[in-house]
Amino acid sequence: MGLGGRMAFAQEACSPDTLDLRGPWGTARFSVELADDAAERARGLMFRESLGASEGMLFVYDRPGAPAFWMKNTLIPLDMLFITSKGEVQYVHDRATPGDLTPISGGQGIQYVLEIKGGMAGLLGVTPGSQVRHPSIDQGLAQWPCAE
Repeated sequence: MGLGGRMAFAQEACSPDTLDLRGPWGTARFSVELADDAAERARGLMFRESLGASEGMLFVYDRPGAPAFWMKNTLIPLDMLFITSKGEVQYVHDRATPGDLTPISGGQGIQYVLEIKGGMAGLLGVTPGSQVRHPSIDQGLAQWPCAE
C-alpha cells in the first residue's frame, strides 16, 4: 500500500465518531458518540433501550481525575472502560447493573471512559493495558497515535 493509502487509513481510523481498541486479544472498532461537556456527560446513555455490539459512548474530560459513574436511569447493562490520558485502559468494569446507584470508579488518572454494551469487553478479551485510538486523546501522549 502506498503512503497515500496509509494516510487515508490513519485519518479514517481517527474520526471523532470511531474508536479503536487493541491488545493481545486483537483489535475492535466502535462507532461512538462523544460526551465532552458537562451536560452530555450527565445524560450519558440514560433511557437508552438498546446499544449495538459495536456502539458506545466516549466520555471525555479536560484533564485526568477520578470520575465515578452510576447507572441511574440506565436501562441496559454496560461495560465501562476507564482510560488514561495516554489512551491506556486502566480498569474494566464488567456489566454494570441497570438502575444501580453505587458509584463505579476506575481510580486516579482517568481522562476518558468508554461505555459499551454489557459483556462486550469480556467477549473481546479487553483487559487493563489494552490501548485506545481516538482523536480526543492528545496525540503527543497517545500510546497508539492516529498516525499508526
